Amino acid sequence: MTTLIRIGNSQGIRIPKTVIEQAQLKDKQLEFKIIDEGLLIQPVKKNREGWKEQFDKTLKSQDLNESDQEWLNAPLVDEEDWEW
Repeated sequence: MTTLIRIGNSQGIRIPKTVIEQAQLKDKQLEFKIIDEGLLIQPVKKNREGWKEQFDKTLKSQDLNESDQEWLNAPLVDEEDWEW
């Protein structure tokens, strides 16, 4: 259990080391969310964290036709010079 402590003009909490370790919060930026039950503290998620796994999972759940697969396998850079 912890209590609020004065830190300058603000207040804060001390989080026990065991809680930090169990929640895997060490050296991470934290975000706070107000919820009905109180305050939720969680690590800030990076914008693209886990996107490849989610993308692959979504692809596996879809029935892809040949043109879809061709588009997905296309190179990201075209080596040919364009003519206008």
